[in-house]
Amino acid sequence: MTARQSARARRRRHEEAADWLLRNREHGQPSAEAAAFHDWLNQDARNAAAYAAAERLMGEARTAILTEPTLRDLPLRPRRVTAKPLLAVLLGLGLIGGGFYAADGPMRLQADAISGTGDTPTITLADGSSIQLNASSALAYEFTPTARTVRLLRGEAFFQVAKDAARPFSVEAGGGRTTALGTAFNIRLGDRYTDVTVTEHSVSVAPLGTDAGDVRVREGQRVAYGADGQPMGVSSADLAAVMSWRHGQLIVDSATLAQVVDEIGRHFSGKIMIVGTDLAQRRVSGTFMISDPIAALRLLEESIGVSATRIGPLIVIRG
Repeated sequence: MTARQSARARRRRHEEAADWLLRNREHGQPSAEAAAFHDWLNQDARNAAAYAAAERLMGEARTAILTEPTLRDLPLRPRRVTAKPLLAVLLGLGLIGGGFYAADGPMRLQADAISGTGDTPTITLADGSSIQLNASSALAYEFTPTARTVRLLRGEAFFQVAKDAARPFSVEAGGGRTTALGTAFNIRLGDRYTDVTVTEHSVSVAPLGTDAGDVRVREGQRVAYGADGQPMGVSSADLAAVMSWRHGQLIVDSATLAQVVDEIGRHFSGKIMIVGTDLAQRRVSGTFMISDPIAALRLLEESIGVSATRIGPLIVIRG
C-alpha cells in the first residue's frame, strides 16, 4: 500500500468510527445494525482503536459542554407534546455533533499533527525534514515516490527541508503552494492572507494547481497571497519578528490590537474578545511573552491603557 493509500484508509477509518459512534447513540438500534457494528470492529484492530479515539473526543466535548454555563443551562421548551420524541432525537444529535466540533473533531480527522494552546512541538518526518508547529496549528502530510506534500490546515509552521532531488517538497496553504528549493521557511495561514518568509536559500510560490505566475522568494524575503494564491509582491522580512514565536515571543511594530490578541489567543485555552471595532484597530508596538498569555495581557493593559477582565474561560478587553 502506498503512502497516499494508507493516509486515505486511515481517514476513512476515522470517518466510519465517527459515523458508528453517532448511530450507536440512537435509541432502538436494530439488532442487525448492532451486529454490523461488531463485524466492523472485528475486521481490523485499527477499527477498534479509531472508535476508542472517537469516544475520547466525545467525552472531551461533553466535559466542555458541562463546564460552559451558556450551553449547560440552555432552556429547552418544546411547544407540542407530539414533537418531543423528534426534538429529543434532534437535540441528541445536535449535542453530539456540536460536541464533536467543540472537541476539534473535524480537524483531528483531517490532520496528521495538531498542536494545542501554548504548545509548539517539532515533528521529524520520515525523510529527515522537520516541522515546528506554532500553538493551535494543524497539518497533514503525504509522501509518495515522486513528491512530498504537506497541507497546512491551520495556524503557522516553520519548515526545515531535507534534500531529495527526486521528490520536491511542497506546502499547500490557503490558495497557494510553496515549493522548497533546499531551504528553511515559515508559513502563517491567516484569515485573509497567507504569509511566506524564507530564512535559508529560496522557495517558489504559486497558486494551487498551476505554476503560472509563480515567484521566487529568497533568503530574508517574504511574500503574501490571498485566497486566489497569487503572490502580491516580494519584500524584505524582519526575520527576528517573524520567527519570535519559536521562542515564545511576539515582536510587533504598529500591528493592530486585534492581531496581537489573535497571537496571544493561540496560547490561551479560553476566548479573548475585544469590545469595539475602533479598539481592535488600535496600533500596538512592542515585545510580548505570549508563552505567558496573562502576563502579555497585563503588558497590554500597562502600555496602551486597556482593561482585560476575566470571566471564567472568557477575557474581555475594553478601552
